[in-house]
Amino acid sequence: MFDLEEMIRTGKECGFTHVAPLRADTIQLNPEVRKMCESNSCGMYGANWCCPPGMGELKQCEEIIRRYSEGILVQTVGELEDMLDGETMMETEAAHKEHFDEMHRILLGKYPHLLACGAGTCTRCKKCTYPDAPCRFPENHYASMEAYGMLVTQVCQANDLPYYYGPCTIAYTSCFLLG
Repeated sequence: MFDLEEMIRTGKECGFTHVAPLRADTIQLNPEVRKMCESNSCGMYGANWCCPPGMGELKQCEEIIRRYSEGILVQTVGELEDMLDGETMMETEAAHKEHFDEMHRILLGKYPHLLACGAGTCTRCKKCTYPDAPCRFPENHYASMEAYGMLVTQVCQANDLPYYYGPCTIAYTSCFLLG
């Protein structure tokens, strides 16, 4: 069991815009989300231990997720000047990754068996060892929510956390499963 109020406070101190409780039983893994990974639009499919196919089949992901009962969702929301404001999108993404890394570091000290799912794949190493050698940091890596097959909008909705904050906003969402 973890202290939700402490997690929310820690998340806010790390810089997240929103922190909300996550019930693991609301997480549905969707094969269609994993199929989106196969299109390789991000360039990481088959190039990272924390992306398909390196992280295993969806059934293996399901077994991992079901070890947990609760956690937290964290978001960083940015306000764009207009819908084509790529600079703010990238700045918000970078800020979210910094917040995520800080929170991950803090939580690992208290919850060494946590499951961290980021917004985007693990970038701990400049070049991932996949598939030639084992992960250099298996205790400190993370996959994206989508790599696990989660449809982020569904997870947010099922846990009463908005995903869309209106026109000219961008939201990056991650989660930590703890107990």
